[in-house]
Amino acid sequence: MKNTNLLLIATVATLLAINSCGEKKKDSEKVVSAKTDSLNSTVEPVTSKMGDTTENSVDWNGTYKGELPCADCEGIATTIELKSDNTFVQKNEYKGKGKDNAFEEKGSFEWDKYGSIITLKLKDGVQKYKVAEGYITHLDQNGKEITGDLAKKYILNKQ
Repeated sequence: MKNTNLLLIATVATLLAINSCGEKKKDSEKVVSAKTDSLNSTVEPVTSKMGDTTENSVDWNGTYKGELPCADCEGIATTIELKSDNTFVQKNEYKGKGKDNAFEEKGSFEWDKYGSIITLKLKDGVQKYKVAEGYITHLDQNGKEITGDLAKKYILNKQ
């Protein structure tokens, strides 16, 4: 009889222990499920430029002047006015070419995805400039900086 009572008490205790562990497991499953649901939620991609870029940290709008090299003239006196609404006015005067040597073009420009290079949209194509504090650098047709002896001639300084 004593063994039967002990066996009955042990069985009840075991059932209680199993039952209480099962409830804790269900609570923890709810927590894991909630965490998983929050991890699976849709995240909107960030499309704005992150951190400091030339576009958002440099006072780039204004007038830039310089004399670009020219293959068949003495040089191209160039003035570019960059406006904060992403438009520009470009004036070019071909030195040593006689009459009708000055041209003006207006248009818009776009920043590259890194916020450091602008592309001027011209009637006959595009021109790219790397923008820095106090100057812009005319880039080659591939968007690369021009190197060599004439490299400094491709810089237009802010006025």
